[in-house]
Amino acid sequence: MRSYLRILILIFPAIIYGCSKPVVTQKINFSDHWKFRLFDDSAASNYKYDDSEWRTLNLPHDWSIEGTFSMDNPSTPNEGALPTGIAWYRKTFRIPGSVGDKMYYIEFDGVYRNSEVWINGHYLGKRPNGYISFSYNLTPFIYKGKRKNVIAVRVDNSMQPDSRWYTGSGIYRNVRLVITGKLHPAHWGIFITTPEITNTHAVINIETRLENHSGKEHIAEVDQIILDARGKTIASVKTDAMLVSSRLSVNQRLRINRPVLWSIENPYLYFCRTLIFADGKLTSSEENVFGIRHFRFDADTGFYLNGKSMKIKGVCLHHDLGALGAAVNIRAIERRLEILKDMGCNAIRTAHNPPAPELLDLCDRMGFLVIDEAFDVWKKKKVKHDYHEIWDAWHRQDLEDMVRRDRNHPSVIIWSIGNEIREQFDSTGIVVTRELAEIVKAIDSTRPVTCALTENNPDKNFIYLSGALDLISFNYKHQDYAKFPAIYPDENIIASENVSAYATRGVYNMPSDSIQHWPEAYNVSLKNPNPDYTVSSYDHISAYWGSTHYETWKVVKELDHISGMFVWSGFDYLGEPSPYPWPARSSYFGIIDLAGFPKDAYYFYQSEWTNKPVLHLFPHWNWKEGQIIDVWAYYNNADEVELFLNGRSLGAKSKPAGKFHVMWRVQFQPGSIKAISRKNGHTVLEREIRTAGAPFSVSLSADRQTIVANGRDLSFVTAKITDMEGNLVPEAGNIVRFIISGAGFIAGVDNGYQASMEPFKANQRKVFKGLCMVIIQSNGKKGKINLTAISDGLRHDEITIISK
Repeated sequence: MRSYLRILILIFPAIIYGCSKPVVTQKINFSDHWKFRLFDDSAASNYKYDDSEWRTLNLPHDWSIEGTFSMDNPSTPNEGALPTGIAWYRKTFRIPGSVGDKMYYIEFDGVYRNSEVWINGHYLGKRPNGYISFSYNLTPFIYKGKRKNVIAVRVDNSMQPDSRWYTGSGIYRNVRLVITGKLHPAHWGIFITTPEITNTHAVINIETRLENHSGKEHIAEVDQIILDARGKTIASVKTDAMLVSSRLSVNQRLRINRPVLWSIENPYLYFCRTLIFADGKLTSSEENVFGIRHFRFDADTGFYLNGKSMKIKGVCLHHDLGALGAAVNIRAIERRLEILKDMGCNAIRTAHNPPAPELLDLCDRMGFLVIDEAFDVWKKKKVKHDYHEIWDAWHRQDLEDMVRRDRNHPSVIIWSIGNEIREQFDSTGIVVTRELAEIVKAIDSTRPVTCALTENNPDKNFIYLSGALDLISFNYKHQDYAKFPAIYPDENIIASENVSAYATRGVYNMPSDSIQHWPEAYNVSLKNPNPDYTVSSYDHISAYWGSTHYETWKVVKELDHISGMFVWSGFDYLGEPSPYPWPARSSYFGIIDLAGFPKDAYYFYQSEWTNKPVLHLFPHWNWKEGQIIDVWAYYNNADEVELFLNGRSLGAKSKPAGKFHVMWRVQFQPGSIKAISRKNGHTVLEREIRTAGAPFSVSLSADRQTIVANGRDLSFVTAKITDMEGNLVPEAGNIVRFIISGAGFIAGVDNGYQASMEPFKANQRKVFKGLCMVIIQSNGKKGKINLTAISDGLRHDEITIISK
């Protein structure tokens, strides 16, 4: 955590919009104190427009997540059934007159969508793609001294439907004001590569694209300083060049001894500090994080990181953060990655768009490999108003900007130019694939280019026939993976999207040993669905195009030529509520539910993807007397598991060949079931589940009881309904009300139920299967945050979180 905090301090210095020191680049957090209104008025771009009655808020902000679920919302349930529309943001700020001759830029990490930006009434431009980062030069229009400056942003997400999943609406990622000298690196203009890595040394190549806005010739000096993770300088180089035009590229090489390689176990990071001088005067400073690692794919034996063979064990993630919507929050992303890391996950696919930069920062720091994906559609649409409408005008710039922004991240190992693209079925796919691959390679040739394909007949897939892909990636169809070496000789292959198994946390339908597809096929009605819009959490139900978790993992685990897999999906996400219609409004695919509570499949992967001892026993033990219950156990590091009912042994079992769990059919009796795993006769782990009594109390537990008083940090607090003995009441559905005081506020509530119509922005939530979540956010002040949970007829609970 220490190295990451250091990065934040360097990037976000004290919020002073000018400085009397020699010009050193300032990247200032520009996300606080914006005005917002959900309406459309073309006059709102005017400098003197009266926004005094508008709402004041801090970015990142997603207005859709604040709305009410309705099947009448034009976004449709496939996008989460929340409101979209048009809105305006405005921000007023001043620049001291003493700051000197500087350049001013505003950087947006992402605005969904069709953003238009003005400064002091001057139009700066439009960016339709809601997932792309961009920057505007404010310098010609900036006011200094006492006169205020006004940024106005119009956001238009009214044309619906425009996506196959929830997008959010608004300035939902971070914004920065950049102040620098007239001679400085271009936006994302520093590219760090490591062309030579050995056990004794590494060569670092740094390409710096300079921009000169002075209108004068200069002797430019470019200094590169390499620091290790402790901040110690370990190498440096200086290069002088005559700058006679507005642009210049400078290439420099350094050598460091005994490099520490970045890996998923030890994600070691270096820092490159770039200082730019014009005629001996410092004009710009910038710091970039990078890692030293090498990797390769092998057609026969899979993936190697730093020469070590490893299986990529990944998940696909959409960008929403559950109850927080699309609004970026570093702690919320970090929590998700922590949960996945503990499961044994080592890779993320950014489905199906460029991610927030904070996700990649965290993957660098925490040790995740990343497929960085650009597009879900090309010219052929999937929904009415998706990216195909702007493809011709914007695909080149959007792809170039994604690659330039993300190419220094050691976590990023693959560029994906598309997902399940419809051009794979006709000859246009050849031309477009070659164009996109050339765009990527012109900017970064150090990583393979892929495209997530569905047609695995090579003679029918025109994206494959382009010959432009370095890595062949396929979605689903695990039954065919064994044939791939014959079908695709000498090709490197990865499974880019897999499984699509359904589950609702805490729901169990029996019998559990028959695999079902819901529905059975395309355009076939779903037979015998659960009336409450839930799906059994045993691993036995999937989409017709997918599989259970164990079916695909069994194949990938056994086949060396499959480099790895990416489960669809790591977390449930808003939108795409297959297999159900309204009122279902979020997905069932996640290994972890929308609130962040693991489903049972989580422990399947943990038992397979980690070496830590695992014994997960399920389901709960509250049933009707005499009912026959399927009892499952996932385990590892053991030879067998013995099950006990009220102290009586029901026998020991070992996993059959090709299976990943053991099962008993047990006639329910109140009391308890207990599992003991053993290896060579010695106990490894024990797990016991007791029959719960009537709800007695609300119990609170926080993932972090100390948070940072920065106005953004979070604590995720679980509210659990328990009986008098402290056992979770598995069918409890009580409403829990939250009362908060002190240095925080409630940022959202959730319970993980895919068909809940309750709002996320509230101070109460109905528990689902005994659990709900309340998210507490710092209000920027130091002190105590006191949270009380109350439910009618139950004993209440209190918890204190320290904000410091």
